[in-house]
Amino acid sequence: MWARSVLLIRLAAAVLLLGVFTPALALQASQQLAIVVNEADPISKRIADYYQVKRGIPDQNVITVSLPAQKNSISRKAFERVYQQVKRDTPQHIQFYALAWSRPFKVACMSITSAFAFGFDEAYCAKGCNSTRQSAYFNASSRKPYADLGIRPTMLLAGESLDQVRDMIDRGVAADATLPKGTVYLVSTSNKARNVRAQFYPLVKEKLGKRVNIRIEHTDALTDREDVLFYVTGLKEVEAIDSNHFVNGAIADHLTSAGGVLFGGQQMSILRWLEAGATASYGTVVEPCAFVQKFPHPGIVIDRYTRGETLIEAYWKSVAWPGQGLFVGEPLAAPYAGIL
Repeated sequence: MWARSVLLIRLAAAVLLLGVFTPALALQASQQLAIVVNEADPISKRIADYYQVKRGIPDQNVITVSLPAQKNSISRKAFERVYQQVKRDTPQHIQFYALAWSRPFKVACMSITSAFAFGFDEAYCAKGCNSTRQSAYFNASSRKPYADLGIRPTMLLAGESLDQVRDMIDRGVAADATLPKGTVYLVSTSNKARNVRAQFYPLVKEKLGKRVNIRIEHTDALTDREDVLFYVTGLKEVEAIDSNHFVNGAIADHLTSAGGVLFGGQQMSILRWLEAGATASYGTVVEPCAFVQKFPHPGIVIDRYTRGETLIEAYWKSVAWPGQGLFVGEPLAAPYAGIL
């Protein structure tokens, strides 16, 4: 099963990298995304208000719920109560969600972003080193995932503080249609177990190197780089992140077991990337084992993002098995909007 799935993900990426899909169209952000705000969390309301203004999201696209604001994880029962309300209050045309809080980030065995995207479903969970259900949105051409697939991809507007979240939002908004000249850093590390995505790096550079500057680096830590557009690596902890400069709209993540445990974890939280200047990151909230399918495929996210898709589209489409994975960032950033 594992070997067959890796083969399929390689073939899917190879097809994508050859460019045989329809060029992206601009996402009608203000109409297709809904903000979910937690009334039990005062900071959530301030995040939602700020994001609504920055992105021009109409009032009817703001949904208010009540969740425990100090808990990292909630039960399936607690989630289902809120999720049923959200479904009732969501206008039919909404295709994406932005959750305006940092806690909770986990629902039983799923990440909260996947739980909102799919609804709670144990098929997207795994005990130990096992596969999960594949996302129908993986590598999909759809620009309307709910209308076409019944899925509402979701991102968390999260951070250590309100100021950090606002800064992240500002970077995403500032990135739009800027066509940045940054560099993709595909980093191959000394950690063999977490370095599994390095098998894709040569193909990514071969197929996309003429479109965007790509460097394959063999190191455990990049330092003093001034143009980071993507930083893809695999380590438990990544040193010297803040010595680098991330361009607006940058995406960065490290393949490890618990990067999506935002607070109180034993490994580096993906929030460290956002503190350093990235606009989005991804990590798992439940032990995933080193399945490449449970992490962003660098070729897919780079290709789709640099063709003009929004951050939420490109990032979500790059993960085959996202049930245990948490997406954090400014979902509507589109640095290459209008390029094709």
